[in-house]
Amino acid sequence: MRHRFHALCPYFAMFPETFVEKWMNRITSKGDTVLDPFCGRGTTPFQALLMDRAAIASDINPVAYCITKAKTNAPSAKVVRRRLTNLEKEFSHRTWEPRRRAMPEFFHAAYSSGTLRQLLFLRDRLQWVDNDADCMIAALTLGALHGESEKSRSYLSNQMPRTISTKPAYSIRFWKMKGFTPPDRNAFDLLRERVTFRYESDPPTGRGTVIKADMRELPRLLTGKVGSIKCAITSPPYLDVTNFEEDQWLRLWFLRSKPHPTYRLISKDDRHERPDKYWNLIADMWRVLGQVLDKNADVIIRIGGKDFNPQETGNRLMAACVFSRRKGELIASETTEIRKKQTDAFRPGSKGCLVESDFHFRLK
Repeated sequence: MRHRFHALCPYFAMFPETFVEKWMNRITSKGDTVLDPFCGRGTTPFQALLMDRAAIASDINPVAYCITKAKTNAPSAKVVRRRLTNLEKEFSHRTWEPRRRAMPEFFHAAYSSGTLRQLLFLRDRLQWVDNDADCMIAALTLGALHGESEKSRSYLSNQMPRTISTKPAYSIRFWKMKGFTPPDRNAFDLLRERVTFRYESDPPTGRGTVIKADMRELPRLLTGKVGSIKCAITSPPYLDVTNFEEDQWLRLWFLRSKPHPTYRLISKDDRHERPDKYWNLIADMWRVLGQVLDKNADVIIRIGGKDFNPQETGNRLMAACVFSRRKGELIASETTEIRKKQTDAFRPGSKGCLVESDFHFRLK
């Protein structure tokens, strides 16, 4: 059975665990250390732990960090349930009513009054950066924060996509046009149900190292703190495909960011539209990998973008490898068509990313 932590939170632009499992079997052994400098929802480090590898992951985005840390440093279900019980005892509807009233129009249209008060309380109380139980509760909340509530009781919001947060003005117009109203959901009850469901799969025994930082900081942050890193399995942001801060703005809000979409507040690399800027990012990735990976390390890169040319991309990846200051060799590559695009769920007919390619490099 697929481990239920894999789908802890629906996420846009992700690769499946089968991709990681395939490469892990090919190029690593038990006990090896695997790195993902663009960890997203943590598929690489989590699958590494399931396969008895050590895992190191980094991401500058708080949503990615929270989800990855929850999956790779999961407390027991008993600890999570106890923390939820204590939080619910502390919560008071009356205390949070003034805060609810002060929220922008979007939040009143997205959530019932009771649900919104609970979310405001959890947003304030969860110490998700420092506490593993709080991190798991926050990650479970992120996974339930918005979704197709007309079809499933697993979501807290008015009708929305699961993987991205539609912008406030558009959402309000859509709900009014369709006559949708927010469901009356108890966040604590829903989270307890999510704990029961997710923990049907036992957490891995190992713990991952998860770093909230720009991947360019990894050489400094990892020096003297980890052993040799055997390989990297990663997928850098695709060229001109998604604005993470815009598309994940509601989850970012829950993690104490702004109550509206932001742009380049968290990362200067959020959606490069110009190829020259994008390839500067890829050059920096190679520079980092050259410094932190062991000798004869394998690097697996899945990459794509708008107007994507696999052959040209392979050539540019090989050329950018020079910034690693090590001899790089392209071992293999494969291009596949994206048959079911995630964007079809919320932007039908959009061009988006049509194909993506996998490249296997070795750094001498």
